[in-house]
Amino acid sequence: MTTAPQPGGQRPLPPGGYVHQEPSWLRKAMPWLVLLGLLVGLGFLVQALSKVQLARGFSIYFVEGGWQRFLLFLLAASGFLALTSLIGQRLGQARTGKRISYLAVLGDQLTHLFLILVVFVAIYPLFYVLLAAFDPRNSLFAFPNFQDPNLLYRAGLLPELGQLNTENFGRLFDGVTIPAYQLLLAGIAGASIAALLLMALANRIGRTPEALTQARSWVTRALIAATVLLLIFMTPAQFQGTSNESKFLLSVRNTLFVSGMTGVLAILLSTTAGYAMARLRFPGRFQMLLFFIFIQMFPVFLALVAIYTLLTILGLVNTFTGLILAYSGGAIAFNTWIYKGYVESLPESLEEAAMVDGATRWQTFRMVVLPLSGGILAFIFLNQFIGTYAEFILASVLLTGVEQWTVGVMLRSFTSGQFSTKWGVFAASATLGALPIVALFYGFQNYFVGGTMAGGVKE
Repeated sequence: MTTAPQPGGQRPLPPGGYVHQEPSWLRKAMPWLVLLGLLVGLGFLVQALSKVQLARGFSIYFVEGGWQRFLLFLLAASGFLALTSLIGQRLGQARTGKRISYLAVLGDQLTHLFLILVVFVAIYPLFYVLLAAFDPRNSLFAFPNFQDPNLLYRAGLLPELGQLNTENFGRLFDGVTIPAYQLLLAGIAGASIAALLLMALANRIGRTPEALTQARSWVTRALIAATVLLLIFMTPAQFQGTSNESKFLLSVRNTLFVSGMTGVLAILLSTTAGYAMARLRFPGRFQMLLFFIFIQMFPVFLALVAIYTLLTILGLVNTFTGLILAYSGGAIAFNTWIYKGYVESLPESLEEAAMVDGATRWQTFRMVVLPLSGGILAFIFLNQFIGTYAEFILASVLLTGVEQWTVGVMLRSFTSGQFSTKWGVFAASATLGALPIVALFYGFQNYFVGGTMAGGVKE
C-alpha cells in the first residue's frame, strides 16, 4: 500500500519525522581528495629534499637518492597499510553484518604497528649484546663496512655473523676444574629446570592434575637442594686461571650465595615485623610505619659512608657477612609494608579461633598465618634476590679482591681500562650471568603478580 502524495508534490514524513538523505558526492569524494592532496604534498617534499646537499662525514653513510628511496618506501608502506585496513573493514562488515568505521580499523592497525616497533626497539639491544658475546673481535660496536653488499652490515646494525664463535665463553671457563659430584649436582639442577619448564607448558595447555602438582613440588625441592649444595661446596681453589674472566663463575657463585642469604633474612625480618605491625597495638607503631616510608625516599648510596664505617668497626669489611647484613637492613622497610598489607587482608577470625583453642600468638603466626603466606613469601624472596643480584655500588665499596667480587663488580672490571676494555667478554659474561635471573623470573612470575596484588589489597 502506497501513500498518496501531498499537495505540492511532497511525500508525507515518516513516523520518526526525519527523511533519510543519501550522502552527497562531495562527502564521498572528500577522503580521496584529502589523500590526493597528501600525495601531491609528499611529491613536492621529495623534490625539495632531493636538492638538499649535506656535508659528508666519516661516520655517516650516504646512499645516493636515499631521501627519495626512504620517502617512496614510506609512501608504499602507508598505501599498504591503508589497503589492508580497507580490506579488513570490508571483510569485517561482510562477516558481522554491522557497519565498521574505516578510521577505527586504521587506528587499530597503526596501534599494532607502533607496539611492534616498541617491542623491536626494546629487544634489539639485547639481541645485539647476545651477538656481541659471540664476536671474537672484542668489540661491542660493528663499524660500518661501506663495501659490503648486505645492508645490515653496511649500516653497522649487525656484526658479521660468519665470524661468530664461542671464544669469549671459553675464556670464562679457562682454568676451571669441576669435580664429578659437582657436575652431577649441576646436571640435577639443569634437569630440574627443564622439568619445571615442561610442567609450566603442560599447565598452560590444560588443567594440571594433582599428581603433576606434587611432582612439581618435589622437582622444585630437588632444584633448590642441588643449587644450595653446589654453592656450598664450590671453592676458590677450583679457579686457577690468571685473568679476571676465568673467575667469573666464582663471582656468580658469590652473588647467588649473597642474594640467597639476603632473601632468607628478608623473609625472617619482614614477616615478623609486618605481622607485628598488622596485628599488635603498641606505642610508637604508627610513628615507626611513617619512619619506614620516610627512609624509602633516600637512595642507598647516601648511607655508604655510615655503612662502611660501621662495618669497619665490626671488622666485617670485605666479607660476605657484612654485605649480607647491609643488604638485609635496607630491605626491611619495603618488605615490611608489603607483608603488613597482606596480613591485614587475611580474616582475623582464623587467628582468634586458634587462640581460643589454646595457641599462643607466636604459634598462631607460625601455624596459621605463615602457611597461608606462600605466595607473598616467594614474592619477597625473589624481589630481594633480584635486587641484590643486580646491585653494584655497595658491593664495589665493601668487597676487594677478585675472589670476593660479585657479578656486578666483575663486569665492571672488564670495562675499567680506557684502551683495554674487553667488550666481547663483557657481553658473554652479561649473557651468562643473566640466566639465573631469567630462569627465576620465568619460573615464579605468577608470584610477582600475585604477591604485589596481595600486598596492596586490604579488606
